[in-house]
Amino acid sequence: MEFIKKFFRIEERGSSIGKELLGGLTTFLTMAYILFANPSLMGGVVSDGSGGTIQLVAGLDLNAVFLATALAAGLATIAMGLYAKLPVALAPGMGLNAFFSFTIVVNMGYSWEEALAAVFVSGVAYLIVTLTGVRQKIVNSIPQSLKYAIGSGIGFFIAYIGLVNVGIIVNTGGTNTSFGDLTNPVALLALFGIIVTMIFLALKIKAAVFFGLVVTAITGLLVGLIFDVENMPVFTQLVGSVPSLSPTFAGAFRGLGGLLSSPAGWFAVFAFLFVDFFDTSGTLIAVTGQMENVSEEDLQKANVVDASATVVGSVFGTSTVTSYIESLSGVGAGAKTGLASVFTGVLFLLSIFLSPLLSLITPSVTAAAMVIVGTMMAASIGKIEWDKWQISISAFMTIMIMILAYSISDGIGFGFLTYVVVMVASRKAKEVSPLLYVATALFIAYIVFLNVV
Repeated sequence: MEFIKKFFRIEERGSSIGKELLGGLTTFLTMAYILFANPSLMGGVVSDGSGGTIQLVAGLDLNAVFLATALAAGLATIAMGLYAKLPVALAPGMGLNAFFSFTIVVNMGYSWEEALAAVFVSGVAYLIVTLTGVRQKIVNSIPQSLKYAIGSGIGFFIAYIGLVNVGIIVNTGGTNTSFGDLTNPVALLALFGIIVTMIFLALKIKAAVFFGLVVTAITGLLVGLIFDVENMPVFTQLVGSVPSLSPTFAGAFRGLGGLLSSPAGWFAVFAFLFVDFFDTSGTLIAVTGQMENVSEEDLQKANVVDASATVVGSVFGTSTVTSYIESLSGVGAGAKTGLASVFTGVLFLLSIFLSPLLSLITPSVTAAAMVIVGTMMAASIGKIEWDKWQISISAFMTIMIMILAYSISDGIGFGFLTYVVVMVASRKAKEVSPLLYVATALFIAYIVFLNVV
């Protein structure tokens, strides 16, 4: 035990082994949905009603993607815990998997092997940017208040996702968003979870977020069994069979030639790199902002793991593997060291065998964790220098675009763009780091690619 405490600097960061294990479990439960969401966004086809099929997604083998997701998430998260020693979990990124399917494969016409090749090359490029020190210089060029805006914006964003996922907030057609049907059992269970978790927090119960998840899952399971309500947590069986990875393994290598032979293929690589870079930067800023004694060396190691995970994940057969903002739920439950990540990673690997048990963790169950943790993150909004016009408008755009565009990277990019434009107009162009000009130019190129190519 003493070796574990010393290796992970548990006492130095004011934690305990028990807190780390609870935090790791909470993080896993909060992001376990990716095990099923990622295959559904990347694999399979649907019927056209006439005996044929329509490829609405990338068409990878569903079971192989499930295994690739579990393996990539498990191994990457364990690596994060052992190497960077931070409570940050990784998995294939939501949004990036949709970009993989709908933009690269369906709209642009690349094969899924070529799309995996784009992910592979972007991961290698990210690793080079990190190892050469360019990543650190770009992050250091961002004003501190914009970093606070990124952290608070992500807080609002994940809370919004939690509410949308359960139908508390919906698109009505008349307005862009509005209250959903709060009598819907899914929404009601989520509201119940939010209230229970808030009560636990008010009572100063340790690991309130985790216990909120447990109570909500058990309540939903009982409601489904007793009243036969649909879309509630269910328990089917404990152990399932392990699928094969062979349908997708090494597909990225087969697609390299076709992808890199066209200019549009390089744009696809850049798009993956841009989103992964800023999503990861925003996530690490947000998570480590809730901790103490985190050095630049720790962040450097975290980015090395993140980039390497993307490379390995693409070989397994999944889209970009990135640091998950849901890690904050584990931090909220007490996690402060890499031991939590190791435990989360082990649980991802075990999920290969225990996948039926994950049917207990529905969006209704995780909504409370996302809302409560989002609230904690949003507190950094008070540290922004709102009395400085160049900062306030940039911070505002960062937060607003992040939420309304449903994208962390878009929010960060628009924040940079606003800051550069306002600083130049204010005749303070020399105060802006050259790297921030480069990052802004790359963001503009990224936007042009999405809307023109």
